[in-house]
Parts: sequence; C-alpha cells; structure tokens
Amino acid sequence: MSYIYTMNKLSVEKRTQILTLLVEGCSLRATSRIADVSINTVTKLLVDAGQACQIFHDQAVMNVTTKRVQCDEIWSFCYAKKKNVPHAIKPVEGAGDVWTWTGIDPQSKLIISWYVGDRSAEYAVPFMEDLASRLSNRVQLTTDGHRVYLEAVENAFEWRIDYAMLIKQYGKGETGNTTEAKYSPNVCTGMDIVKVTGEPEDQHICTSHVERQNLTMRMHIRRFTRLTNGFSKKVENHAYAVALHFVYYNFCKIHKTIRCTPAMEAGLTKKLWDIKDIVKLIEDQEFLKS
Repeated sequence: MSYIYTMNKLSVEKRTQILTLLVEGCSLRATSRIADVSINTVTKLLVDAGQACQIFHDQAVMNVTTKRVQCDEIWSFCYAKKKNVPHAIKPVEGAGDVWTWTGIDPQSKLIISWYVGDRSAEYAVPFMEDLASRLSNRVQLTTDGHRVYLEAVENAFEWRIDYAMLIKQYGKGETGNTTEAKYSPNVCTGMDIVKVTGEPEDQHICTSHVERQNLTMRMHIRRFTRLTNGFSKKVENHAYAVALHFVYYNFCKIHKTIRCTPAMEAGLTKKLWDIKDIVKLIEDQEFLKS
C-alpha cells in the first residue's frame, strides 16, 4: 500500500507549481488546467497545505513585538450568499456569509492573527484572544466601530491596552444610483474617533493598513474575488485557502514598502521563503502522520 502511495505522490516541482497558482489568485479549475492535474488533486493539496500552514503559523508567529495593531473583518460567502441559502436546493453545512477577522502590524505588515467565522461576538472573542496571546507587549489597537469588539477586547486584554475605534461614514459616489455605482467604492464622507481605553495616540488611530490588506486578499485568493463563480463551496476549504494565503504573505511575499517579507521585518525569520518551503511544511506533516 505504501508503494502505491509513493508512486502516486506529486513531485515537489508539481506541488510548487500548483501552490504558486493558488496563492497568485487562480481558481481550482484554472489551476488544474494549467498544472495538468485533476481538480481533486488540487483540492487535496490545498487541504494539506492549509492544515500545515495553520499548524506552522500557530508555532511560528508568537511573542510578536510591535507598537500598534489594526483589526478588521472582510466579507465573503460559502456556497451561496446568506439571503439565497433558504432557496438553495442542497445547501452545505456552513453555507452563507463568511467573515475573516484579521489583525495586522502596520509597521512590519505582519498578519499576526486571523479567524474565519461569522461577524458575531462568538467569533470576535476567540479571534481577539488569539491575537492577544501572540503579542509580547502592550500595544495600541484600532478597530472599526463594530460593537462586538468591545467585549472581545475586554476579555482578551482586560483593558491593558490603548484602544480606539475609528468609525467611518460613507456616502454615494458621483455615480449615484446608476449601474456604475455597483462597481465603485463608496466615498468616505467623515470619521469619528472613539477612545475606548488607555491613551491611544491620535496620529496612530488608523485602519488604512488592515483595509489595504483586504484588497491583497481579494487579489490573491480567488474565493474572495467579487462577482465571479470562484467562491468557496465548502467552508473548511475556505479556511484552508486563507491559512495558505497568510503564510505565503507573511513568509514568502516581499512587501514593496519594507522590501522584505513581513516575517523578516518582524524578526520572526532571517530567511526569505519560497513556495518550496511551504511544500516542505506539507511533507513534514505527512511524515508525522505516517
């Protein structure tokens, strides 16, 4: 049996090609066509990579030293949008809106923590607790005005933090109610700052970096691309794709501003990773399971 498994195992080069396509925004089917493998092979590798990346992140991204953290949530969906789930023929478990919570260090650009779920306190609390567990010092935190952050921050930090909410107001753009408005971002018409606890510095109350990270996710994860059919069909695979993306982003992708990877800037590694290093993570997990 082990002989058959070894014969059918993908080469490092093929695995590298498939993962490279996935982290650069290709869909599963596009990846299977370009790499000349079955879509089941691509899906299986995504699952293996996502599991290995999650385990690695939990071990490697710890004791992060930073002065500031920004948090946000980005929307996507699984199988069908929430409003369409009741009318779906065979909705899968987890179908509907899916939110990914992210926490970024605006200095090193490191994604310190993420959490996939819905937008309720049920997921905000464990997300913020995970974020707090990875920090080595007191930080200044900025979030949007989503009220569940209040409970989550209190539970995770017990208010030993400098915390402010930045609440933005949006209005209609120049296109108004025309069809073009569907494809145009809303215009920010104003901002309110709410200092919740501690002494957050005004000049650093900002969510621009984490909001820019939302764009990076939509560019590099096909499941997040709007108005396509590349959305997730299983919420578990959605989470695996997110885990793969963030390890690639933190350890492999050179950020244009800091001219190195976020993990290098944050002092978590001195090495510039490539996709083959992620393949090595998969192989290490395979060895532990064998």
